Amino acid sequence: MEQITRKAYAKINLVLDVTGRLPNGYHEVSMVMQNVGIHDTLTFTKRGDEQIVLTTSDGQLPLGEDNLIYKAVLLLRELTGNKDGVTIHLEKRIPVAAGMAGGSTDAAATLLGVNELLGLGFQKKQLQKESVRIGADVPYCVLGKTAHARGIGEKLTEIASPPQAYLVVAKPDINVSTPVVYRALDSLPSYPHPDVEGMIQALEQKDLNALCEKLGNVLELVTAKEYPVIGQIEDVLLKEGAKAALMSGSGPSVFGIFDTERQAQTACKALEKAALAKQLFVTTFENGEG
Repeated sequence: MEQITRKAYAKINLVLDVTGRLPNGYHEVSMVMQNVGIHDTLTFTKRGDEQIVLTTSDGQLPLGEDNLIYKAVLLLRELTGNKDGVTIHLEKRIPVAAGMAGGSTDAAATLLGVNELLGLGFQKKQLQKESVRIGADVPYCVLGKTAHARGIGEKLTEIASPPQAYLVVAKPDINVSTPVVYRALDSLPSYPHPDVEGMIQALEQKDLNALCEKLGNVLELVTAKEYPVIGQIEDVLLKEGAKAALMSGSGPSVFGIFDTERQAQTACKALEKAALAKQLFVTTFENGEG
């Protein structure tokens, strides 16, 4: 096998709660994470040397050791001593800095892809465990599908997948700093916590209405206050028939859940007309393998 291709799926948070802060500055979380159909595509090709060569369709991404894809290959080299060269081409579709784990999912796909390409022999569970060294979202992205994440995001339990629905995902043209969002949350004297267990139960029952009622993200309290466009996007989605709408991660991406593809397409056009977001997607929950 000289070349393989993998899909790297974006994630959204159906629930995101912050439950504490660790001495090292990381925050303890309880999250229900879900893949959606928006994906990057990575192609891995063997080389005859020891180089790591990264190319991408997005000219704004770094191509060296600052890129999480590159870090994933370096991690595999550290774990195995195998320095076989690889060329990796990234076809980028997931919005950058969007709260959708775009970099983390590319790193996860690289761990899985290079492991397969070079015959390194790692099981998925091993890669999950080691991948937290690249970033807190990477272990989930290795697992994929639907999961309850705890700790800093690395303690994962696979849970029931959601019922069929259509989603509109909108990424407004702003950049949000995750550390700044967490610091702002830390400054609040208190805040309401979403019902994580209620969400897990709704998923087990395949109850889309209950799922929509249990959506929650504590980080939206601070991000939406700083960036009113988040609430404006949610208002349009709800007006156009969304059962619920929520910000993903630390933002700024927002998603709305719809019963039908037609509703979702109409809402997408309404957002485009309102000029609230340039990057717009109609997609579904994704529970497949890359």
